[in-house]
Amino acid sequence: MAKPTDVRPIGCELFFLPVYTRVPLKFGPETTTYVTCARVRLRVADASGRMADGWGETPLSVQWAWPSSLGYEPRHEVMKAFCVALAEAWAAFGTSGHPMEVGHAFLESELPRLLDAANAHRPDAEPMPQLAALICCSAFDIALHDAFGNLVGRPTYDTYTAEFMSADLAAYLTPAEGADVCFAGKYPADFFASPAPTRMPAWHLVGGKDLLDEAELTGAEPDDGYPVLLPDWIARDGLTCLKVKLRGNDAEWDVDRLVRVGQIAIDGGVLWLTSDFNCTVTDPAYVTDILDRLLAEHPRIYGMILYVEQPFPYDLEASRIDVHAVSARKPLFMDESAHDWHLVRLGRSLGWTGVALKTCKTQTGALLSLCWAKAHGMTLMVQDLTNPMLAQVPHCLLAAHAGTIMGVETNAMQFYPEASVPEQVVHLGLHQRVNGCVDLSTLAGPGFGYRLDEIDRELPAPVATAGEL
Repeated sequence: MAKPTDVRPIGCELFFLPVYTRVPLKFGPETTTYVTCARVRLRVADASGRMADGWGETPLSVQWAWPSSLGYEPRHEVMKAFCVALAEAWAAFGTSGHPMEVGHAFLESELPRLLDAANAHRPDAEPMPQLAALICCSAFDIALHDAFGNLVGRPTYDTYTAEFMSADLAAYLTPAEGADVCFAGKYPADFFASPAPTRMPAWHLVGGKDLLDEAELTGAEPDDGYPVLLPDWIARDGLTCLKVKLRGNDAEWDVDRLVRVGQIAIDGGVLWLTSDFNCTVTDPAYVTDILDRLLAEHPRIYGMILYVEQPFPYDLEASRIDVHAVSARKPLFMDESAHDWHLVRLGRSLGWTGVALKTCKTQTGALLSLCWAKAHGMTLMVQDLTNPMLAQVPHCLLAAHAGTIMGVETNAMQFYPEASVPEQVVHLGLHQRVNGCVDLSTLAGPGFGYRLDEIDRELPAPVATAGEL
């Protein structure tokens, strides 16, 4: 049944904001030095003609979303062109409803069609994968959720209830076979942490090229007032959680990296570690051997590992690896594999025990995965895509409402802190880590609480404008 608050998209603008890293960021076999952030202004209208704008932003992280031997720029240009096509499609999308309903309809019907069309126009080229398409789409979907909150004058996370949604979660989600789970009469808000914290532990990323001690300094490091060495980051930000990027194809390097980082962590008062293999492992024995070796030789460091993240190929349907041996040792979290709740369900059957949510897979999709996973007793984490500027806000709000295993990963302040200076003036606690935490208390007002009118951000000319604005 329609609600008087139902909205439909009627227009949008798309902006590209270039961002350069101060130090390289290594993703598996690739390294990032430059990223484009897609920022979207989406306008919605209800049946009475009331209108409101919402904003969304996502870094187009090419190496993470589209691992390939292709060069960076060809993939980068395809993703940017797809964002332009999405601007036209979102402005013309006629579905009306709550953002969960509109967003889900777009993900189910329009996004696959647009992805197929984009790949058909490049018949001799490597096709853009679904994960890259989701990243491009996420800025529009996030803006939709923000616009709805702005129109009804409520924080977006207050709108995921029967008051605003026509359909309950049973319209979207199917329980796992044999699970004592029912989604009838349930809404996303039923699965949120209550009250949502305004302060959370922050996970610092130790990239594969990050420097651990003075012996690794070459003199070419940036002299910009920010730390370069891991011990200096720990001391400056009071860090208690470190995420360690590993290779996944060089066990000796991976063990050495974990032991070195682990010892620095112990010396600096860090409490928790996690290991991220970035989809490069094909045999669970690779991971179990590393964990067993740590348990035998470095039991304290083994004990500090809170969970293991995504060792195996992200195409879960093509690589149905039984991972129970890993999750018997440590909680095992899906990240790149968890495109949507269907894949979370498949992952659970293979032995995965947790899900790393990301707003870059769309706000709509992240919330559906959150609800499915929580209903089935899976543990949650919210992982970063090195989110700067506005992208940091929905990212941290998702973590606060998800009830994660431990805080939120946030690393834009490591790799491009200057990118967020205008936003930092208003939301200091979101763009700096103090005593190992981020602080969301400055978020206020309807939607995602960006307080955009207070942020002195000069945007470039839009690369696409569509519909009624």
